[in-house]
Amino acid sequence: MHLEREVEARGATVRNFGLVWVSGRSALELKIAQRSRDLWQGIAKLVPGIGFRQMGSFTLLRTHEEVAVAEEVMARSDADERGFALLEPGAVQRQNPALRGKFLAGLHCARDAAVESRVALPAMRLHLKTNGCYSFVAGREVRAIDTSSAGVSVRTDDGETYRGEAVVMCAGAAHGGLARELLGDFPVRRVRLQMMQTAALGEELTTAIADGDSLRYYPAFAGPALDALNATQLQEPTAAEHKMQLLCVQRLHGGLTIGDTHEYAEPFAFDVDEAPYRHLITTAEELLGRKLPPVVRRWAGVYSQCTDPDQIVYRRQAAPAVWVVTGPGGVG
Repeated sequence: MHLEREVEARGATVRNFGLVWVSGRSALELKIAQRSRDLWQGIAKLVPGIGFRQMGSFTLLRTHEEVAVAEEVMARSDADERGFALLEPGAVQRQNPALRGKFLAGLHCARDAAVESRVALPAMRLHLKTNGCYSFVAGREVRAIDTSSAGVSVRTDDGETYRGEAVVMCAGAAHGGLARELLGDFPVRRVRLQMMQTAALGEELTTAIADGDSLRYYPAFAGPALDALNATQLQEPTAAEHKMQLLCVQRLHGGLTIGDTHEYAEPFAFDVDEAPYRHLITTAEELLGRKLPPVVRRWAGVYSQCTDPDQIVYRRQAAPAVWVVTGPGGVG
């Protein structure tokens, strides 16, 4: 039995890139990231509708300081496991002919992948329904969870009660209400982001792409070279103010999903700020070497992220046979 607060999932799962991001995870997280990537590939064999692609990624490096970070990463023992290769611009363009902009090198990660974030969950539900053991009940908010020797019961806001052997509550970014009642304070923060979607590009972007600012945000790149980068190469003011990087992935319909900002201090602004979008458009056009198609959607979203940088997911047993899971946002 699957109970969903909304009529359809509307949170970070559908508002983010759909990237399966092996390249950026720390050495401690790498085994989990690789397993996640392989699980998505396995799911795709059963549910092709999730749109899984083994597309890889390029982090495009535009300064010598950024190249130095990539060179340091390439010298590490896990570079082959991640599928890393540092390529000069001509080799980058042979793999991804849409990248006709200005950059010194590209750090390729063959293990990175993508799914279609807005259609993956409906596709998986359709598959699960075929076994006769799965039911999806939408538009129901869980108000209470009770345990007894007979099992677990869940009461929803329409007065219905559902019973089972165990409950897994996926709290998402809803840290109040029942989640707080079950857990009290827990080491997870909320992060607000802004993103956008363009019309069809008109050509294939064969990999996901990231800019050099992404080196600052992913733990895989930490080290002396990144320390030197942070000390000598300041971010563009808008990027620094909004804690930005550029990530870009092409959807199956041809449009580009591009982002993103990071806002950590609550209460969050409710406005969508235009300055970050101007920065993203400028940066993307410089890397592609062409004008972007028109932007057709802009949006904001909020995800949950563990405050311990070495913890990907927060998982806690709140009562017998009752688990609460949240906090994997922003790790790909």
